[in-house]
Amino acid sequence: MKIGELADITGITKRTIDYYTNIGLLEAERSTSNYRFYTSEAIERIKVIEQMKARGMCLNDIKQSLGKNEQNDEIELQNICLQMKTLQNEISTLVEKMQQQEQSKNTSIKNKVSSESVALMQSLLLLIT
Repeated sequence: MKIGELADITGITKRTIDYYTNIGLLEAERSTSNYRFYTSEAIERIKVIEQMKARGMCLNDIKQSLGKNEQNDEIELQNICLQMKTLQNEISTLVEKMQQQEQSKNTSIKNKVSSESVALMQSLLLLIT
């Protein structure tokens, strides 16, 4: 959206939006005709900026705070990815162990059943079907 649309949606003047962009609080993409275009994320960012201003923070502190939040978000995302990989490895290990136990149980059962019992079970199955 263009700066005028963003101003209408947020209730902030175009001049203020321009200033926020120039000092790095907002990001805009430039078109070939040099118009600035903002994403819908700019609306939320302006809301956050205005809330911080209402709490008495200066723009420099807001900029630093928002930068730290973005860094923290990136670190948190990396931590979540690492935890997911760890869990995935643990699940794979558990599945392997379960399969080994299942094979072990099957072997144990086969060893306990006599050949006569197997022949009897096969005969019973034939009679039933």
